[in-house]
Amino acid sequence: MTLVAGIDSSTQSCKVLICDADTGAVAREGRARHPDGTEIDPAAWESAASAAIEQAGGLGDVAAVSVGAQQHGMVCLDDRGQVVRPALLWNDTRSAGAAADLVTELGGPGAWAEAVGVVPLAAITVAKLRWLADHEPAAADRTAAVCLPHDWLSWRLRGATALDDIATDRSDASGTGYFDAAGDRYRTDLLELALRGRTPALPQVLSPGAAISGAGPAFGAGLGDNAAAALGLGVEDGDVVVSIGTSGVVSASTSIPARDSGGFVAGFADGTGRHLPLVCTLNGARVLDAAAELLRVDHDELSRLACSAPAGSEGLVMVPYLEGERTPNRPEATGAVHGLRVGNATAANLARAAVEGLLCALADGLDHLTAMGVPARRVLLVGGGAKSLALREIAPTVFGVPVHVPEPAEYVAVGAARQAAWAHSAAAAPPVWASPPAQRFEAAPEPAVRARYAEVRDLTEGMH
Repeated sequence: MTLVAGIDSSTQSCKVLICDADTGAVAREGRARHPDGTEIDPAAWESAASAAIEQAGGLGDVAAVSVGAQQHGMVCLDDRGQVVRPALLWNDTRSAGAAADLVTELGGPGAWAEAVGVVPLAAITVAKLRWLADHEPAAADRTAAVCLPHDWLSWRLRGATALDDIATDRSDASGTGYFDAAGDRYRTDLLELALRGRTPALPQVLSPGAAISGAGPAFGAGLGDNAAAALGLGVEDGDVVVSIGTSGVVSASTSIPARDSGGFVAGFADGTGRHLPLVCTLNGARVLDAAAELLRVDHDELSRLACSAPAGSEGLVMVPYLEGERTPNRPEATGAVHGLRVGNATAANLARAAVEGLLCALADGLDHLTAMGVPARRVLLVGGGAKSLALREIAPTVFGVPVHVPEPAEYVAVGAARQAAWAHSAAAAPPVWASPPAQRFEAAPEPAVRARYAEVRDLTEGMH
């Protein structure tokens, strides 16, 4: 049996799966936590990866490895390959003003959408680089190379030291704001714009099935986490993946590149050579955490309460911008509860309003995808939030299509392992692994819930 390893270096932790290259069956696994915060010393990723690899029994018998990781994080290296400053993560919003400045300087959202398919927001790497240039110019001057979390971690695990050996893939590069996925090329002029004339080196962009030799096993090109999850799930045309973790993500694999001048849909690439139009929100499963904390219940009781309330929560609506918001672009917004009256002020209604509000925000993202011609025949619901029974049962009433909940698994790590098997095989396409078993949820749509949410959603603009 040939073994491959998939590594998921996410915001919160590192997971490692050792899999059969032919079937995807998991042989061993390990995990380790990452520190909290919106900036981090990348050494913590390497330390966690080493611990998770050791827990998984090591890589001594593994033929190939790939890393999937959180996107957009800004890793700056000096000319000796040393980290210049802690990496700014995707969820660090200090670069919101820088993003707005960049949008204006290039000529507006449409100019960015046409150039790279991505309109800068606080999360996007190009905005973080502008923030660096303006607030820490000495660090910007020392920056000889810029890379992303998966690029850096793969480079370190391979035992490489030269900046020229840093590599990335289309999916992760497409989230930087200076790579055009439609044209498969860097826009170094946009990098220079962000860094006010500075032009550090960028990673080589590898093809999806490429293999890189290392001191031990071969390495695949790696992937951004959303592309890795799509590869792990075996996403097909008509599938829309809704992932509810730290963030909320709505995405689909398609042959058509996204060019959304409104900035709602990011024109990312997938892990197979196609495209991955994607809408990302800052607020995911933590909305449910906050509701449970507010009601002083656990998640099982939160679900029970939500399922006991009627659709629409008797007029109670929660707009879930609890940590600001990325889509729509409202980094300073706060969450809000609307329609509260004596008659509907119950724990059940508040629980359901939290679930419906989270789902409505994601359904807005689904609308943006379908408006661009992406078919939506079913939703694949994944991530930690998908463990909520209330969310699974209420989701089809909000999304208006059947919802399939695949068996819980580390799909980013599975996708990375599948890419590693592809790199090892040198085949033209990734290996065919069985689709995960899934529960199907169907219910009559409740359009009044979406309509009421839409009435109050924009009242939160500017609230802080």
